[in-house]
Amino acid sequence: MSTASPSPTTAGPRWRDLAGGGRAPLLALILLGDWLVAADALVTTTLMPSVGASLSGFAWFGWTTSAFLTGTVVAGASAGWLSERIGLRNAMALSGLVLTIGCLMSAAAPDMGWFIAGRVFQGAAGGWVAGLTYVVMATAFPQAMLPRLFALANSVWGVATLLGPLIGGIFADAGWWRGVFWLFAAQAALFGLATLWLIPRRASGEEHGGVPVGALVLLTLAIASVSAAGVIEAVPVAAGLFAGGVALLAAAILRDLRSPHGLLPASVKGRGSPLRAAYAVYFATTAAGVAFSLYGPTLLRATLGLSGLAAGYVVAAEAVAWTTVAIAISGAGQQWQRRWLVGGPVLILAGVAMQAVVLGGGSMVAVILSGLLLGTGFGACYPFLGQRVMAMLSAAETTRGSAAIAGVRGAGGAVGAAVASLAANAAGFATGLSPATAPMVALAAFGASLPFALWSVAAAIRVVRARADQAAAGLTAAA
Repeated sequence: MSTASPSPTTAGPRWRDLAGGGRAPLLALILLGDWLVAADALVTTTLMPSVGASLSGFAWFGWTTSAFLTGTVVAGASAGWLSERIGLRNAMALSGLVLTIGCLMSAAAPDMGWFIAGRVFQGAAGGWVAGLTYVVMATAFPQAMLPRLFALANSVWGVATLLGPLIGGIFADAGWWRGVFWLFAAQAALFGLATLWLIPRRASGEEHGGVPVGALVLLTLAIASVSAAGVIEAVPVAAGLFAGGVALLAAAILRDLRSPHGLLPASVKGRGSPLRAAYAVYFATTAAGVAFSLYGPTLLRATLGLSGLAAGYVVAAEAVAWTTVAIAISGAGQQWQRRWLVGGPVLILAGVAMQAVVLGGGSMVAVILSGLLLGTGFGACYPFLGQRVMAMLSAAETTRGSAAIAGVRGAGGAVGAAVASLAANAAGFATGLSPATAPMVALAAFGASLPFALWSVAAAIRVVRARADQAAAGLTAAA
């Protein structure tokens, strides 16, 4: 891959090269894992009303999301450590088993408590799967192929965004919401068995450092507190939970950075570390973009009178743009990669700013355009950001550092959702949404997300400008 080509594409690795060299089974495993995580996270969008009616649990809607998210973030953060401890093969098989158990618990749940417990298991398994698939990408594929691999993996999320709510709606309309979880339990079991066949037995753990108990406990309390802040409608209580959660998150990060066997790689410890800046881009972009999926459908129903499914598909414009752009530019040369790395967050900033205005009562065209801007931003920067992160990691840090991407993104989503929820509730969302109150709610929720978008632009500039000798050497070797 040329380092000076001004063209958006180069004669680098082709799409079919991803499956070459005996990598086809691993590629299939990555895509299946991404499908399980994405579909399981998205299918409940149209399914929860049926679950609530069946289990008399409407009051617990928000807690199902909070429980799922807490499990996802904590497990995602520990995926690298788990892989080093028990081996990639065993860790992936374990994640498939836990996901199967979680889906079975929700499928057979006699009440909302069991259903939420099942969602915790599903979230934890999803976090592990997400983190471990990054490990497979980093260890089994050449770095030059990573942008195309990231683009292909992201396309699975695009498909799940379109099909997940539809699948949930079909089962809900048929009066058998439990069938979705039986279906996903079977898929999860297949994934777990496939890992035993596809991941080499030699990929066993060699790390025997201490268990990062302190960091994990603090992280669990932090994400649980932050997630609860997004559920509780009383603004003073929610604000207190959020402040406490952020403080606990900071304490977890500091404790982890001081530990010789932490959850994060050692190279992130330096204040000027380009790896730290890259993780910041992941955190901040996820935090900035989460409000669209969180409040977009509800605002569209209130202002434009759309059905829940129709509103969900309008919001899916983001996923369509994300997938299309990522695939289209994944072969870009390094000069264009640097442009996209900064241009992506800039487009996310523009999309969020536009949503603060149009989601409160703008036209359908304007809403779709804002979603396209947001999705284009993610699709433009994420394929190359992931490649940069993995190029910055030493051989000893590859497992932990690549898996950490999932935990960082999950934490960003939790914090961003809590901030947007606090702002929306303070603007009157908790007391009811109407065409009259929608403009203020949209301005508050999306306006509160703008600082994250600005942070992501600044962090992306640091990634591009940093004199990351290790990253440059890795990218040059890959070319």
